Amino acid sequence: MRSTSELEGVTLLGDTATRYPDRYAPEVLETFVNKHPGREYLVTFLCPEFTSLCPKTGQPDFARILISYIPRKRMVESKSLKLYLFSFRNHGDFHEDCINIILNDLWELMDPKYIEVKGIFTPRGGIAIHPYANRADDDHREMAERRMLASFPDTF
Repeated sequence: MRSTSELEGVTLLGDTATRYPDRYAPEVLETFVNKHPGREYLVTFLCPEFTSLCPKTGQPDFARILISYIPRKRMVESKSLKLYLFSFRNHGDFHEDCINIILNDLWELMDPKYIEVKGIFTPRGGIAIHPYANRADDDHREMAERRMLASFPDTF
């Protein structure tokens, strides 16, 4: 069981009066202490119902978002991540921008050893876009390069 001090700053979990942001809201993100900082392990989130808006037409875009990271001292709390991703619902940006915004916000929030974000956007106009971005500390740069190269599709 986690102590009260270990849960300090985790305010959204267990709150029955959840307020969903109606604008891009990185301030809703919360973290908690990684109890296993000496071990390298991977945390992966899948958000199958991500939505944002086209910055030109205002039409909705739909995607599956995959976020994977190797934590250092802090980890993102999942309910706050859900609300954060939901906050893109009325945010107008291109697919590539959304993925890079998510990556940068989570990097600044947690300072992980490694993080990657991939968007699998539903095709519009006959074209599917799957942006991928990653970021790593000095010890994980080689892995980041390998993961980036592996993300290039061989065939469709």
